[in-house]
Amino acid sequence: MKELTATGQTVEEAIEKGISQLKVSREKVDIKVINEGKKGIFGIFGSRLAIVKLTVNVDPVMEAKQFLSDVCKQMDVEVNIESTIDGKYVYFQLNSDKTGLLIGKRGQTLNALQILTQVVLNRFSEEFMNVILNAENYREKREETLVLLANRLANKVIKEKKEISLEPMPSFERKIIHAALADNEKIKTYSVGTDPHRHLVISPK
Repeated sequence: MKELTATGQTVEEAIEKGISQLKVSREKVDIKVINEGKKGIFGIFGSRLAIVKLTVNVDPVMEAKQFLSDVCKQMDVEVNIESTIDGKYVYFQLNSDKTGLLIGKRGQTLNALQILTQVVLNRFSEEFMNVILNAENYREKREETLVLLANRLANKVIKEKKEISLEPMPSFERKIIHAALADNEKIKTYSVGTDPHRHLVISPK
């Protein structure tokens, strides 16, 4: 759980400062008053600041899940969300009659939702966690497509002896291609550019 010590002229002011820094609602924190503070003579001499300790009392996965649910409602998509945790990875499976809307063209909507959900989850998590969103086995199908694409383009590079630049992809998709071609001794792969335009290049050795 995230903790924060905050100070203020009064206990209430210290609490408000702490909540503002944590970016959570008041009902999601446990509050412990360490020092109630003291105004002092004329509000100056002998004064002491109030000190409070705030502990965020939320489940990061549930917060991320609620965020996803709220976004889907705004998209007018009714969805059932299942979550599983494996080490530092949190997997969310989105089940809906409108998965096409959630996936978007070439997975762009799903990828955007994944990035935003990861930001929300890590706002509350003590350690950095990776989020993987999936809908209708899109990730598995996409991986198969990328592996086939990688091998086809690698063969073309070897035959024509010219490097090929792929379209921009998120880092986890580039890693799939890197891994698929890692054992091919006739070509090399590397990424260039900056996100969101960072892309992979397949080049002859």
